Amino acid sequence: MNSSKACAPYLAIVVVQLAYAGSNILCKLALEQGLSFLVFVVYRHLIALLILAPLAYVLERNRRPSLSFRLLVKVFILAMFGITIHQNVYYLGLDYTFPTVASALSNVIPALTFILTAILRMEKVSLRSAKGRERIAGTIFCISGALVFTFWKGYLLEGFVKRPLIEMHAEGDVHHKEDWLKGSVLILTSYIAYTAWLILQAIICEVYPARLSLNTMICFFASLQSSAVALVFERNAASWRLGWNLQLLTIIYCGTVISCLTYYLLTYCIGEKGPVFAATFIPLQLVIVGFLSAFIFAERLHIGSLIGAFIITVGLYCVLSGKSRDSNEEEERSSIMPDTTDADLAAKSSHTPDSQAADVAKST
Repeated sequence: MNSSKACAPYLAIVVVQLAYAGSNILCKLALEQGLSFLVFVVYRHLIALLILAPLAYVLERNRRPSLSFRLLVKVFILAMFGITIHQNVYYLGLDYTFPTVASALSNVIPALTFILTAILRMEKVSLRSAKGRERIAGTIFCISGALVFTFWKGYLLEGFVKRPLIEMHAEGDVHHKEDWLKGSVLILTSYIAYTAWLILQAIICEVYPARLSLNTMICFFASLQSSAVALVFERNAASWRLGWNLQLLTIIYCGTVISCLTYYLLTYCIGEKGPVFAATFIPLQLVIVGFLSAFIFAERLHIGSLIGAFIITVGLYCVLSGKSRDSNEEEERSSIMPDTTDADLAAKSSHTPDSQAADVAKST
């Protein structure tokens, strides 16, 4: 039972990265077909709100902490960073780049999260301890592997498929080449907001552990904020109309799988293991998107991609090894504490007035 509970955060964060990888592919295709990312962010969080609100009301009715105005302001800021700013800027940048590039750039998140949590003393890392050095080395390996995956091409490998399963628009390639830098800057900006979201979420989870209710409030505030942004910048009424097509499928997928399931799992992982743990697995998303793109879009991988994926795997192993050693030490300390307390009580009981008198008699 304890082993399954210990493995749950690791399984959950892998599911999160798989879900995000699928959303990257779907969102890119939907944007290519004319989906307005401003409208998309509004619709997906309205769907999530309709699903999460009744679940939170029923399942957390008796154990939901009281809400204060200060906490509501924090959740409002949390929704602004993690959804309104992050997602709108991200999808604007994704319109100028490919999913593989966007996933590659996401590897700044572990480094930023690690640095900020260390500065805020939310994460204790000692260079003198072996496990601390192991975690730092693992983080460096993950980032280095992502850079190798992205920038070192090397020998071009034979494609998995000869023809793409889905054709991208031909004119989109020129558009991407001309605005690759613009897209990269936008996506990097969105990842800075996402990093702030991870850290702020860890702070809020300590005082408000009702995860379903927290995610419901996040989706509520995100819907309000994103609606205001969309009404200002999206003046085309046709963009709000939906049909039975890939765009609707993308909205439903992201509303249910990402904004409901993934947000909840991410909140769970942050509450159990901290924001650095959640951010460390982001390089895994790059590998998943790279191989999905090879099958779906017939993108040919380079030898550098495989080497980068291997380095990322080694880095994840180092970080997880260091994390598991931290967890084992905490469990050992918690198991020793009751024993120490019992020993202290026994020692105190042996020094009763009668026993002390007997000791005095013996000494005389």
